[in-house]
Parts: sequence; C-alpha cells; structure tokens
Amino acid sequence: MADGELSALFASMVRARRVPGAQFALFRNGRRAGAAAGEAEYGSGRRVTGDLAFPIGSIGKAFTATVAMILVADGDLELDEPIGQYVPECPAAATLTLRQLLSHTSGLESGPDGGPSMRRYVSGLQLIQPPGRAFSYSNAGFVLVGRLIEEVTGMSWWAAMESVLLRPLGIVPAFVVGPGDPDAATTRPIAAGHAVGADGRTRPVSQNLTIAEAPAGAIAASATDLVTFGLAHLDIGASVLPAEFAAQMRRPEPAADAFGLADRWGLGLALFDEWAGHDGTADGTWCQLRIDPVNKVVVALTSNASTGASLWTDLVAELAGQGLTVASGALMDVPETSVPPPESCFGRYRNGDLEYSIIPGPDGITLAVDDDPQALITFHEGLTFSMRDILTGQSMYAGRCLADRDSGRIDRIQINGRLAARC
Repeated sequence: MADGELSALFASMVRARRVPGAQFALFRNGRRAGAAAGEAEYGSGRRVTGDLAFPIGSIGKAFTATVAMILVADGDLELDEPIGQYVPECPAAATLTLRQLLSHTSGLESGPDGGPSMRRYVSGLQLIQPPGRAFSYSNAGFVLVGRLIEEVTGMSWWAAMESVLLRPLGIVPAFVVGPGDPDAATTRPIAAGHAVGADGRTRPVSQNLTIAEAPAGAIAASATDLVTFGLAHLDIGASVLPAEFAAQMRRPEPAADAFGLADRWGLGLALFDEWAGHDGTADGTWCQLRIDPVNKVVVALTSNASTGASLWTDLVAELAGQGLTVASGALMDVPETSVPPPESCFGRYRNGDLEYSIIPGPDGITLAVDDDPQALITFHEGLTFSMRDILTGQSMYAGRCLADRDSGRIDRIQINGRLAARC
C-alpha cells in the first residue's frame, strides 16, 4: 500500500472511532512505514505529526525494564539476587529479586497512591502473596525497579532513562512528570489525553501520574519512537542491549500467567503468541507495541483517547487483510456465550489498599472499585468474565475468578492481571 493510501485509510479509521488523534508505525521487510492523523488536543487545530509524543502509560515499564537489563548485561545487577541491599528503605524488598519484579511475580501490591518521593513510596509497599508464587501486575514493582536503577547508576531515573536508553536510540526524551516542577518535565510537545463518553462527548483530561510513580508510566513517545525501541530488541539499528539479554526478556517466566493482559509474561515484556510487546493506557490515551522476533516486524499505535482500544482492533484487522497477522492481545474480544454467575463470586476482594466488590443487583452484576461502581460484568466459561464500562460502554474480557483447590470456593479474582484476595 502506498504511503498516501495508508495515511488516508488510517485517518478514516481514527475518525470512525472518535479518536481525536493517533499515530501508526510499522517496520517490515527492512522498511519503515507510518501515518499520523487528527488533533493533538480536541478542538485545538494542532495537528498530530509523526514526531509528536503521546503519554504511552505502561509501555514505559518496558523501557524501565530494558535499562535494568542493560545493567544486568553490564554486570552491575543480577537477576536472581535479592535487591534489599540496594533499597533498604523498602522492608518488603528484602528477599525480592529483579527477575520477580520484571515478571510481576514479586507478590507486591498493585500500588498505593503516589506522591512526590519515590523513596517514600517504596518504603510502605506491602506483599499480597509470597514472592514467586503467581502473576499479579504491579505498578509498585516497577517503581522499585526505578529506585534500583537510581541506586546502581547514581543518577535519577529520568537521567538514567535518557543517558542509558533514549539518547543512544536517538529518541528525544519526553516525560509527563519529572523531578521538581511537573510542568517543566519536558520541552517536547506532548498530546493531550481525552475521555470519550458513550454519547460521543470528548473532553481533554490531565495526566495525574505523580513523580513517585514515574518508572511505571511517565514516558511519552511517538509511534515511530516505539518502533525504534522495538528494533533495539531485535538487534536492528542502535545496539544498546545484547541480543542474548533481549531474548531473555522475551522468554516466558514459569509463574507468569498474565490472564487479562497477555498470554504470558517475560522480563518486562508481555507475550502474545509468538509476539512480544506491551500495552499502555495513561489518562485518556491508549497505545500498543508489538515485536515479532522471528520475522523481524515491529508494529506500534499511539492514540489520545479511551476509544483507542477499538482503533487498535480495527488496525489489526486491516493489517491482516494486507497479509500481516499481528497478535492483538485484544481485550475487546468478548466471548459470545455467557453463563450464570457462580454463587460464591459475590463479595469484596483486596489488593493492598485497592478494594474490588462484585455486587448483584436488579440491573445486573456490578464491579465496584473502592465502592465506586465501574462496570457491569458478564460471566463466561471457566469462571472468566467481561466488564462493560459504565461511562464509555466499552467491554473488555479481562477478569476471572479463582477458586481454592480444596474447598472449590472462590477466594480470589484477577482483573487486568491484578490479583485480589477475598476480604
């Protein structure tokens, strides 16, 4: 497909999904391609260009993980040694390893509210299960990786990301929050995120990430930047990570069953069939990165709206029609068949300070987070369930109940990869 045709097609897809602005980038057969469409902020008239940075949310964890693996490759860190000596302010880290943190098998809570100090943040972290037992997605774990990077390099996390990874790759650094004045975090233009309601109403939203949470999601990047980053994992372009260590990041960890996010998990990378990558949602953004190590393909999407999930689904379908099958990892693929809810599913479940409630009612079964109703849920085979967001109307297949082996009673749930135990 010619570049002009690609740009026109992508623009029509962006409009159809009510996404204010988006970028698409692809590396295939040794060649880059891409497109950009829409506005950086709804109603502003500021057009999306190929180099505009988007808040990429949790894809930033893959960047943090890559810097940690570069330090492993350099002999400055060990994957399987306890990290407590580096971060004595965090009692929970005494026996944790970098491998467990990168694979979300550390047993740490999802993450408390942030704040102005990374050191203070990690000092109060809690374990919700023994380390190494099972996968539970944890922002807190990646904040701890960020602190580890700071201690080993003697630099702030921001400076380490810039000097160890971003600048060597030719990526102009951009962060949605930085040390000191958050508004002075970067001089590179960054797209605004947007909330899009079920009625189509679109409004810009602010990024609420705090300084303490930066290693888990403060990076902003373009789709082209994401492809550049992905190529580094294929040993194409700038060489920052030896191939053997990149391969380790793509190797599934035994305990990392990442239901609700991906098929499996490696060291900082999600695994989808034969593809690796990561998804990211910041406030009002939705972004994807996929890396095919066998065929040397990288695909990236950045979008500045909560409806970007549907745009990704459309893009994957279009690429399939062009002969490129991408593992979407789409949480939008909701099973058609529903089943009655298991009686023992109702109740409260806790992950650190975060509480989920599954509540029966006349309008259906409600999922509440900290007593705030978030979604209506529908059960499917195997104790799994989908969630239809109350505000946007979008449905995601990203939850399941887990039962005690002896009693058969449901004692845990897993939502978007996060485990929570019955209160």
